[in-house]
Amino acid sequence: MTVGIIGLGYVGLPLAVAFAEAGERVIGLDTNAGRIEALRHGRSHVEDVADERLQALDGRFEPTTMTRRLALADAILICVPTPLTANREPDLSALVAAVTTVAGVLQRGQLVVLESTTYPGTTRERVLPMLEETGLTAGRDFHLAFSPERVDPGRTDYTLRTTPKVVGALTPACAERATALYATVCDRIVPVSTPEVAEMSKLLENVFRAVNIALVNELAVLADRMGIDIYEVVEAASTKPYGFMRFDPGPGMGGHCLPVDPFYLSWKAREHELTTEFIELAGKVNQQTPYFCVEKVERALNDLSRPVRGSRILLLGVSYKPGVGDVRESPALKILARLGQLGADLRYYDPYVRELPAHGMVGVDDLDAALADVDLAVIVTAHPGIDHSAIARAVPTVDLRGVTRSRRTADTTPQHQHRTGDRMTLNTDGGSMTISTEVAA
Repeated sequence: MTVGIIGLGYVGLPLAVAFAEAGERVIGLDTNAGRIEALRHGRSHVEDVADERLQALDGRFEPTTMTRRLALADAILICVPTPLTANREPDLSALVAAVTTVAGVLQRGQLVVLESTTYPGTTRERVLPMLEETGLTAGRDFHLAFSPERVDPGRTDYTLRTTPKVVGALTPACAERATALYATVCDRIVPVSTPEVAEMSKLLENVFRAVNIALVNELAVLADRMGIDIYEVVEAASTKPYGFMRFDPGPGMGGHCLPVDPFYLSWKAREHELTTEFIELAGKVNQQTPYFCVEKVERALNDLSRPVRGSRILLLGVSYKPGVGDVRESPALKILARLGQLGADLRYYDPYVRELPAHGMVGVDDLDAALADVDLAVIVTAHPGIDHSAIARAVPTVDLRGVTRSRRTADTTPQHQHRTGDRMTLNTDGGSMTISTEVAA
């Protein structure tokens, strides 16, 4: 079998490699010529795909910019970005371009599957008519389905093979073809009755997470005002063996899905004269959380008798989650921008993100040297392999992830001081913020 994949990003490339490793021939199409050239030489741009895996495919993977090569495929999977416009409405331009490409090469008997996240109805209302303009009929001459991607970059406990694959097809014959395709790379296929069910299931997954993240972040603000440790609250609640699912507070929500996908559903809901108030409210809370974190930084500097303007601040981690270099929608970018507006002297350390061109910044290479020359460190993303507790012992630190909590003392008052030998430690505990500094006595 030959599988064609349009879009070789964080979704398409792992799929391409998985099918090739399963023994299938794969034709990978992307408009980025530089990316294609690198892939041809066995160099991956996706962290979840090691160069060694590409180099071991023994010619079964053909990266190309030539759309006509897709005519050779038995199945074509569309894995292109579906972002939001500046007005937070669906931007389907890349999807429409991909479907236009497929229509230009569509052959009898081919299977077409949309994996890009989108609003319910896209497969039937947008993709189907474009493909049937060729004169071919879905379910008879070609097959059409929707199967949402479930990629969580950097995750190793659940992979493409071990994560159940939802498939919603146009007809039973389409479903049979799509199920057989994914069975080669996924252990469990979850067929649903229609593409709309599959489309909405993906949005439900991400709306659920977005709403609960917003809830715990809003409670973190309240706990901060009340002088309560929100992380201890979450840990206590998590001991309940039923009826509770743990979500931890942080600096905000980022990545390729959560800040975007819920708004696809809220946009579609307006067509049906319905306002999805939970989604809208969650979006508002999540968008404001980074600014609350800036307030924490301001308070930390105030405790050190310093203004924000001119203070040397080191952000630790700027990607949206630990262990990856993806900065899409990262809350760190909002924090950087706001602190810059307030006049802070900023620098950042992130072993996964070398530079931030949009901010005109290059990450520092020597963490120890950087720590020796800052007034405050801010833990935004807690990457593995970094001793954040040691950092908090070395310099005043605002912990937005709760990873230095083990350093707290039994004294739970909002602010306290104590001496240990010839050292003095100042801890300011408020919600999800920990400020620690050690100075010579």
